[in-house]
Amino acid sequence: MGNGERVKALEVALNNEVRERDFYLKNAARTNNPVGRAMFERIAEDEAEHYERLKRLHEEWTARGRWPETLPLTINRTNVRDILLNALKNAGKAGVGDADDREAIRTGAEFEEKGVIFYKQLAASSTDEREKAFFELLSSIEYEHYLSLRDAGEYFDDPAAWFLKAEHSTLDGG
Repeated sequence: MGNGERVKALEVALNNEVRERDFYLKNAARTNNPVGRAMFERIAEDEAEHYERLKRLHEEWTARGRWPETLPLTINRTNVRDILLNALKNAGKAGVGDADDREAIRTGAEFEEKGVIFYKQLAASSTDEREKAFFELLSSIEYEHYLSLRDAGEYFDDPAAWFLKAEHSTLDGG
């Protein structure tokens, strides 16, 4: 991928991160569900961080035409699934989501799945190992978001079944 194509790909990534962050913040404010709110807020924070790192990268790439030598482009890893699990366990039975929550979760999962693929493609097209590692990290974080949203969807659809699965209960009578 040439420099011009790389800059355009970064611009697409920047637009995606802004759109996704706005989507999650809107749904965090809309939902009456504390579990959904916690999850949407956490993912929105992650998307804001991705945006800031990509913005710095875009600025450097535009100015220099290559991966920056000194710009630290690490991403804070948060385990959204752990945050979600804690929120779900603390919410008790209050977590049944409404149709808007379930639709937001499906839409968010689609965003995240596309992000996984997009960042994997950027990593695969890179010849610079730092660039490749950065985009692979972004892809793995988007995948964590995807899994978290799927977990939340299962919870909102059937909280009792979700708790049974999450607590790894057995039904052997022992």
